[in-house]
Amino acid sequence: MIHDQHHYHTLIEEAIHQYRMPQQPAGLYDPVRYAMDCGGKRMRPILCMAMCEALGGKAQDAINQALAIEMFHNFTLLHDDVMDSADMRRGRPTVHVRWDDRTAILSGDAMLSMATELVNEGVDASTAASCRRLLYRTAMEVYEGQQYDMDFENRDDVTVDDYLNMIRLKTSVLIGCACRMGAIVAGADEDVQHQTYRFGELLGLAFQLRDDYLDTYGDPIMFGKEIGGDIVNDKKTWFLINAMAEDQSGVIKSELSLPSEPRHKIQRVKEVYDNLGLPERCGELIERYISEAKQCVARLQLVPADANFFTELAGKSSTRTQ
Repeated sequence: MIHDQHHYHTLIEEAIHQYRMPQQPAGLYDPVRYAMDCGGKRMRPILCMAMCEALGGKAQDAINQALAIEMFHNFTLLHDDVMDSADMRRGRPTVHVRWDDRTAILSGDAMLSMATELVNEGVDASTAASCRRLLYRTAMEVYEGQQYDMDFENRDDVTVDDYLNMIRLKTSVLIGCACRMGAIVAGADEDVQHQTYRFGELLGLAFQLRDDYLDTYGDPIMFGKEIGGDIVNDKKTWFLINAMAEDQSGVIKSELSLPSEPRHKIQRVKEVYDNLGLPERCGELIERYISEAKQCVARLQLVPADANFFTELAGKSSTRTQ
């Protein structure tokens, strides 16, 4: 029987604090501890443990794999923050700001190695091999997604399908990996593993689209950062890509070529989004992904309480405010 999210969150926090890594050289390992100790939703490891338990295993059976996924996820954040010149992460200075770029890159590399080691631990050789293959494949897809995201910065022909594929690779596949890895550790068959992966993938798509929505329409206090950053930075989001293709007013073209003062730019671009009905259309797309994710859960034929855990989690993705 699945426990609540708090139970799994406690387990992963304990695993992070109990994980033994060397003390020296401090310049390598202190940034790793800093990155892993910054809190967050821990959604990926929670899904890994919960899926293992829902399919007949125990949460502790998949604790090393859950920790590996969280370690890998935070490795990508260290490198992303360097590439994006991001100053803050979860309310704290990013590693490359607190230390420097070289430290963030090297400590991130160390986290990747730790993740690939952790994924093998606590399971038999066959299960470890399956987990490794899944992590390696997922890692390459995440890197592909990051490259597409970088490429989009210099392209004006990005389509909605291009964007959805990019966020699937950059964000969704790791959530799918977390769910499937829990299923692998539980000894689930291939069909069940496929459904768990697809559930996570759809959840990730909905999650990222909700992020796009919140960046423009969220409450800055709840969202944790100023609203409109994607607009100011001409980020190729679902909203901007649709607006570039559909706007007949000339506002989008004008703001991309000769941008105005940030607050004025945000206001003008939001008006275009509103006139095109993009907030409502984005919400409909999110709901479609959530509905499909819930169908994946139904196919798993879990006991009702366990099925409710995943369907409620999916539902919250469409209404979250942070």
